[in-house]
Amino acid sequence: MDTLYTSRFWESPDGLKLHYRHYEARSGTGDTSPPIICMHGLTRNSRDFAVLARHLSENHTVLVPEMRGRGQSEYAKDFATYNPLTYVSDVEALLAKEGIERFIAVGTSLGGLMTMLMAFADANRFAGVVLNDIGPEIDPKGIERIREYVGQGRSYPSWMHAARALEEEHASSFPAFTLDDWLEMAKRGMVVQQNGRIAFDYDMNIAEPFQDDDGAAPPNLWPALEALADTPTLIVRGAFSDLLTEKTMAEMLARLPKATSVTVPDIGHAPLLEEGIAIAAIDDLVAQAV
Repeated sequence: MDTLYTSRFWESPDGLKLHYRHYEARSGTGDTSPPIICMHGLTRNSRDFAVLARHLSENHTVLVPEMRGRGQSEYAKDFATYNPLTYVSDVEALLAKEGIERFIAVGTSLGGLMTMLMAFADANRFAGVVLNDIGPEIDPKGIERIREYVGQGRSYPSWMHAARALEEEHASSFPAFTLDDWLEMAKRGMVVQQNGRIAFDYDMNIAEPFQDDDGAAPPNLWPALEALADTPTLIVRGAFSDLLTEKTMAEMLARLPKATSVTVPDIGHAPLLEEGIAIAAIDDLVAQAV
């Protein structure tokens, strides 16, 4: 069980109570090393970063916010606020609360879109950036796949049923997963409801804005990416990704002089950032971030 963090809360600009995990740097270097902000994907929550956050918090303070409508964060009253610009505004409020002016961002999928938007506003505050399986252009095939399952509201009588359902839905993205892996994935993304059934740990209304192309991703993010030209940046791609193409990743590397990349084998969207090759690359990125 992860006992290295404390659960904390902050308030969004429109008054929602939002949750984040706070990992204190264990080595005592938290006052001199830039903190790390880990931002999750569309239907995910802070549990996705448990392994990585434990690893990184050896030398860095790590914050893992849960976006509105996910995990322990309050659900939005207006589902139209489930969009990247609002999520950015929420995270800006968290940074202000914590007094964080410069940091390393780790963004998976939606979290990477948020990172690029934040860079467009002010890239100087980034000591380093990790973009996990996301870029300024998103393969439409991946968007359509996500639209098929997000917001469906399914529930299951047991963790085994939930794991089998995830395997049926996502086996092509995680072909090497064992049953134990699928059970772990289920427990990351789902919770036991009051009626005893297992259900996804997010507001089903997050699917509404996502059905619109601008709700899925802001248009023309290349200028936002290019704002990171002077920032050490790591681009992580799953070898079987249906969101980040090899062509887009190559173009990102061409536009970012300080960027490097790593492709995680035998996985699609998105790498867990627990894989040895991913952790080693993130460690290298963090070492550059000052």
